[in-house]
Parts: sequence; structure tokens; C-alpha cells
Amino acid sequence: MSLEITFLGTGSAYPSPSRGASALVLRREGQCWLFDCGEGTQTQLMRSHLRAGRITKIFITHLHGDHFFGLPGLLCTLSLQSNPDASKAPVDIYGPLGIRSFLWRSLELSHSQLLFPITVHELVPTRDQCPAEEFKDFSSLDRGEEIPRGPPGRVLHLDPEEDSYLLVEEEQLVVRAFRLFHRVPSFGFVMEEKPRPGKLNVQKLKDLGIQPGPSYGKLKSGTAIVLENGATVSPWDVLESPIPGRKICVLGDCSGTVGSGAERLCRGADVLVHEATLGDGQTDKARQHGHSTPGTAAELARRCRAKRLVLTHFSQRYRPAGQAGDGDSDVTELKRQAEARLDGQEVTLAEDFMTIEIPMKR
Repeated sequence: MSLEITFLGTGSAYPSPSRGASALVLRREGQCWLFDCGEGTQTQLMRSHLRAGRITKIFITHLHGDHFFGLPGLLCTLSLQSNPDASKAPVDIYGPLGIRSFLWRSLELSHSQLLFPITVHELVPTRDQCPAEEFKDFSSLDRGEEIPRGPPGRVLHLDPEEDSYLLVEEEQLVVRAFRLFHRVPSFGFVMEEKPRPGKLNVQKLKDLGIQPGPSYGKLKSGTAIVLENGATVSPWDVLESPIPGRKICVLGDCSGTVGSGAERLCRGADVLVHEATLGDGQTDKARQHGHSTPGTAAELARRCRAKRLVLTHFSQRYRPAGQAGDGDSDVTELKRQAEARLDGQEVTLAEDFMTIEIPMKR
């Protein structure tokens, strides 16, 4: 089963000729999930190999414009390209408390009517996710007013035992969110596939007298079988260890994590996508604005034992690798800083339209 992530925007603050505003797409077997939707994301989608009509879920990390100002426009364009279909499943949108009101007001004021349903699920942040003076309680927005935009979504509160938010749980995968510290409450998302059954131990099957055929399929799918002699064979009698699924972690803007959820959920990630807005030489400035440096990102990757660290959300002062022009330096310096903290482990610099494939584990 294919799994890949494509970066649509890797710049911070605003879109520029060389970098779009924050957005990436996770594609799994043709289904697309969009993470953040900065201004111009729909244009970036049109320039990519992806099909915007395949988007079924959208995840917004935090309510800063460079991460969600493109959302109303994208939804309206998707509607223009759609046909009315009452049976179509809604597009699920996940984001911090307040995102539902923003979308409703944007669509209402612009007299926009979507030809497909959307369901907005809101994550209730905690007060320790941003400076005390910056925290705003949006729980009373539009209270008592009907928001006629598809099936009602959930209001998701932090599970204090798990220190995370359970967003999606399907037969093959689960998606959770965890808390980050930024100038406004920010979140990270973890998509993890559930383990697959291990391979059948052919020698054990032969020893038990089980011949190739339907019995193999039943055991592989987790169903016990009964032999002619009346003995029951459980799948766990003949299956090798389960095969772990793949894990992708996408973090919003942050200067650090809140609680233990991030480190626990990101442990062993195949890909950890982390912002690195400014270089290590500007650590104080980065923290002042709630952002990370390559060293900050590398330290989390080290603690989580992430297999691959991908840096993104670069200040527009940094030129894309190898590009001549004005600027402090190109982004390769940020790569070197992160690798130095990881004892030389290779770090990837995200670029617009870069695609990373994550192979299945065997």
C-alpha cells in the first residue's frame, strides 16, 4: 500500500515566489489528507501531481493565517468543480477551537454555498499552549446559532491519561493530536498504521499437517481453524511477529512541546516533519516568536528516535538550496546545524513539490 507526503508550501509567514505558505498532503492509496492550508494552497495543488478532489480530510495545526487562510478559497474551488451529491461523504476538517466559526462566517459573508458537506471537528486547547496573555477562549463563539454546513462535528478535549486527542480510528490506522507551545495554541498530528499480521510459518503449518489452501487465508486473516482430528489451530500458533505499521508525524509551529504526548506518540516515527524557521544562531529570537531552530527540531527527533527528520517552514530570508540572490544564506546551513545535533544522521530539507515515499515494512 503506497504512502507518501508531498510538500506544497515550505515557507513561513507568507507565500513568496520561491516558497508557498504552509501546506502538505499525505496520500495513502489515492486518498489525500491535507495538513495546513496557507494562502495560495489551491494554486500549489494545481501545479502539483495531486488531485484536489481526492482530499477527504484536512488538519489545521493552529490559527495563524499562514496556516489556514487558504481554506475557504480551496473549499469554494472544490465546490465549483463538484456536482451536487447528497450521498457524498463529508470532508472532515480538524483544527483548534474557533475554526468552525471562521469557516462559517467566511462562507456566509461571501455568500458561498458548498455542493458537498463538510464536518468540522474542534480541538479544545489548554492554557499552557501559549503565553497567558495570548490565550483566547473561543468556546462561546456563535453559541446557540445554527451552523448549516453539513453534519455536526465533535468537540475534542484532551485525554489526560493519554495526553493526546484521538481524532480518527479506522480498521487500519489511527490519527492522534498532541499539544505544542506557540504564540497561539498549536498542535501536532500523528498518523500511524496498525500492525499487520506476521507471515505464516510454513514449517509449523507442515508440522501440523495443514495443506496450502483456504485454511492459510483464514489463519492469515486472524481466524482459527479446526483440523480433522478436532484440534483447534489459532492464528497465533502459526503466525510470526506482527509487522509494525508506518508512522508519520507533522508538527505545527512551536518552540517546544507541552506535556508528554508528543515524545511518546512520535517515538520511532518513520518521518518527523518539524519547523525550523530560524537558524541556531537566532535561538532567542525564534523562541521569542514561538518558533524552532534546527537544533530544537533535531533534539526532539533524537529523543523520539525518529528515523527521518524533515525540516520545513523556513523564514523567507533563507534562499532555497543552491539559489543565488539576496538573503542571509541558503537553507543548507540549517541542514548542517540539525545534522550536527544528530551526530551526522541525514536530515531532509523540504522544498515545494518535494515528495517523500514511505515504504511498507516487511
